[in-house]
Amino acid sequence: MSIWRLKVRVTPRASRNEIEGWDCEVLRVRVTAPPADGQANEACRELLAKALGVARGRVILAQGARSREKVFEIQDADPQMQEKLSRK
Repeated sequence: MSIWRLKVRVTPRASRNEIEGWDCEVLRVRVTAPPADGQANEACRELLAKALGVARGRVILAQGARSREKVFEIQDADPQMQEKLSRK
């Protein structure tokens, strides 16, 4: 079982949910949800799972629950996952 650690910078309260792209080693993501009560974290998790084509349960927030800078772990990652995000 391989785990991919993905660094993400989240912008909450955006006009739409989208993956902006890579900024060095950090994926920039915008979500419409507010940062309160973990809503932006969950929206980001759902967006990543959809973009990668994996179940939400395989996308785990490992660090940064109260920060814009987060680290998600993707369970059972395959080598093409980064390419999927690059095409968004």
